[in-house]
Amino acid sequence: MQRLNELAKFSSEPDQLTRLYLSTAHRQAAVQVLQWMQEAGLSADMDAVGNVVGQTPGLQHGEKRLILGSHIDTVRNAGRYDGTLGVVVAIEAMDRLARMGAQLPLPVEIVAFGDEEGVRFPVTLTGSRALAGTVDPQSLAARDADGVSLHHALLAFGGAPDAIAGVARAPGSVAAYVEVHIEQGPVLEAQGAPTGIVTGIAGAVRAAVSVTGLAGHSGTVPMSMRRDALAGAAQMIGEVEAVALATPGLVATVGQIQARPGAVNVIPGAVTFSLDVRSLDDATRHAAIQRLRQVFSAIASQRSLMLDFVIGYDERTAPCAEHLQTALAAAIHAENLPEVRLASGAGHDGLAMMALCPIAMLFVRCKGGISHHPDEAILEEDAEAAVRVLMRFLQNPGLSMSR
Repeated sequence: MQRLNELAKFSSEPDQLTRLYLSTAHRQAAVQVLQWMQEAGLSADMDAVGNVVGQTPGLQHGEKRLILGSHIDTVRNAGRYDGTLGVVVAIEAMDRLARMGAQLPLPVEIVAFGDEEGVRFPVTLTGSRALAGTVDPQSLAARDADGVSLHHALLAFGGAPDAIAGVARAPGSVAAYVEVHIEQGPVLEAQGAPTGIVTGIAGAVRAAVSVTGLAGHSGTVPMSMRRDALAGAAQMIGEVEAVALATPGLVATVGQIQARPGAVNVIPGAVTFSLDVRSLDDATRHAAIQRLRQVFSAIASQRSLMLDFVIGYDERTAPCAEHLQTALAAAIHAENLPEVRLASGAGHDGLAMMALCPIAMLFVRCKGGISHHPDEAILEEDAEAAVRVLMRFLQNPGLSMSR
């Protein structure tokens, strides 16, 4: 808990926790995590894409291993446990096992990813995609709100954009990816369980929608002659909610909107807004996106507006491996804890790691299910339970039989 509090000090905002990918605050946190990995007896370094990687000493390239990890970037005005809990729990578990002299069935890597939230750039999961070997080289041209490209931000951070391909783990060399994470929901608290086994991660689509009309004076253009981009966008956003409410198992969110020129007495001529659509069923999610495209186009046509709909992120649902769920259940039972299984509506690095290896997640109870907010909170005893469960899991001899 002290380490989690220490990481929360690394922020680009003085009165809140904001730590975006490849920022100064990200680097400060990465250096601290690297030091803790080394203190736990791991060989540690930062890779070409800004991941912090700690390994069992002597681990050879291509040698089969288990990867533990989570992320150390945050949303704006974040809580202090989302992502970082999984990194710190993994380090603590490996430190204790080393002090015990425990012989593990597989060497272990711990990876602290830096781009899970996707807040700074219009791409995300860059670190985990690099490990999985699925980074799109064109994503390096993505720019943040200040016009800085991902390529140049990596160089300034100390990364190596031209060496990202070398970060990929060899196919077949990773038995599994396992992540500890706060639940970000109320299920475990409602059931009185400190930990839970994740059955799968919902797939998600993120899009940037641009609506273009014609700016004009608010007092001189008749209502019937206007091409108001904001009025059109508002109608589209209402349809986002309507489609989600009418579709079981679907959630859809518009979290950002900008209107230009942004003057009180000017009809908005251009609007951009974000779209986030998620479901545990890929067919449901894709059908919803197609439906929204059609509805948006009809609204734009009716109002004589131009529409641009660009998908920047599309990840399929990621089921957690049954044999890993079983191994986590055995560890939970050995700790005399209740077994709860639940799905994750939030995205995680496992969405990208699925392309490389089987995945599993252990959720940890959080107060009120609150996340992505300064009020995010966990119990010290629940963090301890997560460490103990992970230690037992890592000693399971059956892990050596994983893919």
